[in-house]
Amino acid sequence: MTPPKSLPPAPAASNLAVRAVMRGNRGEDTAPERALRSELHRRGLRFRKHVAPQRGLRCRADVVFPRQKIAVFVDGCFWHGCPVHGRAPRKNSGYWSSKLRLNAERDARNDRVLGQAGWRVIRVWEHEDPVETAARIERLVASARATAVV
Repeated sequence: MTPPKSLPPAPAASNLAVRAVMRGNRGEDTAPERALRSELHRRGLRFRKHVAPQRGLRCRADVVFPRQKIAVFVDGCFWHGCPVHGRAPRKNSGYWSSKLRLNAERDARNDRVLGQAGWRVIRVWEHEDPVETAARIERLVASARATAVV
């Protein structure tokens, strides 16, 4: 596995409002994650949250079903380059285009490594309906349970 490329230090925020928004961004327990987890729990599904699915891989999934080897990532539209809602910042565009490209490369690398280790990876955009997403995950978990070796 190739090591991740590094970025130069982040540039200073273009103004105080931008700085406040960026400092307020959460790395975990975002509103879309909480909504999805709540729906999964309502359906009777139990899972682990914010854990590394694979030892030695520097990534933590938002929702993990360890026995079924299912890892769910709730991706933010900005940070992961959503084709519908993602947008490139106008200020410091050189830094941000590199940052977002490296995020996409990291996601693809992690998906590939997890897949090779037998994990099923589900990537969900933050704007997706949590009820529909939970139904999709519930079907996958049920399918994995049905085909598990007893």
